[in-house]
Amino acid sequence: MKNKKMLNSLTQFALPVLTLGGQFAIAIKFPKYGLLLALASQPFWLYSSWKAYREAGQIGIFINTVFFCLITLFGVVNYWVF
Repeated sequence: MKNKKMLNSLTQFALPVLTLGGQFAIAIKFPKYGLLLALASQPFWLYSSWKAYREAGQIGIFINTVFFCLITLFGVVNYWVF
């Protein structure tokens, strides 16, 4: 139970820091780093949206998160690999 509470606290901290940090980096013309920050936030989004789906039936949030994760991953590969 304590680990779950710690994961929830970490998620609540990481979501805005990484997501907003990624958006800010993109806004100041550093898209390569913004995408990395956004990708780093995805495990926390997946965890949070999975909980929303399991506890409240919010399947749309989970589906959106999965596709956003894939699109962000494509962006990282596009900028850093090709």
